[in-house]
Amino acid sequence: MRCLVTGASGHLGSYLTRRLLDCGEEVAVLVRPESDLWRLEGVLERVRLIRADLRDIVAASEEIHVVGPDTVFHCAWAGVTSDTRNRADHLVGNVTGGLQLFRIAQAAGCRCWIGIGSQAEYGRQSGILREDLIPHPDTLYGVAKLCVGKLLETLCELSNARYVWLRLLATYGPKDNSQHLIPSVIEKLLARSRPSLTTGEQIWDYLYIEDAVEAIHRAASAPDVRGVYNLASGEAHPVREIVSRLRDMVDPSLPLGFGEIPQDPGAVFSLHADITRLRNATGWVPRTDLESGLRKTLDWHKSVLTRSG
Repeated sequence: MRCLVTGASGHLGSYLTRRLLDCGEEVAVLVRPESDLWRLEGVLERVRLIRADLRDIVAASEEIHVVGPDTVFHCAWAGVTSDTRNRADHLVGNVTGGLQLFRIAQAAGCRCWIGIGSQAEYGRQSGILREDLIPHPDTLYGVAKLCVGKLLETLCELSNARYVWLRLLATYGPKDNSQHLIPSVIEKLLARSRPSLTTGEQIWDYLYIEDAVEAIHRAASAPDVRGVYNLASGEAHPVREIVSRLRDMVDPSLPLGFGEIPQDPGAVFSLHADITRLRNATGWVPRTDLESGLRKTLDWHKSVLTRSG
């Protein structure tokens, strides 16, 4: 495959880039002009680097045409963190930019579009998330993901391109965004300070990052895989349990500040997906259980502290 990975400097995009390279694919990466490329250290010399913002993606048309990607992995998205999910100013890049990117990539030879969707497209659902549920997104982030996904599905049909949309729940692992729950808790515990938390009653489905990118690559490599799929571990655990496991790995005597942060009324309390459709289509199953994944993540944070100290 000749691949273009957008959002390649991010957590998911950087791991996907490495996975594709390790599997012998030809890779170009698209990152914002101001992006820090620390997650791509060691592989930058093996990729073609394109710096461009989705809000002005037309400026990168010529470079994308030179690459001539047959497969696009669209991971780039603004407004991922909870405090930015309702920012209207992100819509230009996320929606208009994503559609313009498709037009440019199609003209350059793209025949397969792998888009990273989100559980936010479903909105707040009480049960297990299945692909046949009627989506009811309740954030601009979720509405934009759903909108872009549906528009691109139709555009792919009209142009006879293969369309895959993977609704990702939550990933974790080394090099994750420090604002996310698991890395933020680890950093607090390693600093011997008490993390302030909600009550931890939420039940979330976390997928280890290396398992996530294996699933994405498999979906791209299987020509019969088309349509919408959930991307998750298929297992959900209470946040309180996840945090307690981390604490016990660091030091069981450390205190945890459950209940010190008021629960956001808009928070998702149940995040659990059925992954049967993706498993049946690709043969993929997650390899990393929660205990092993948390320990690998903790070990990476410890190694960073050792190098910096």
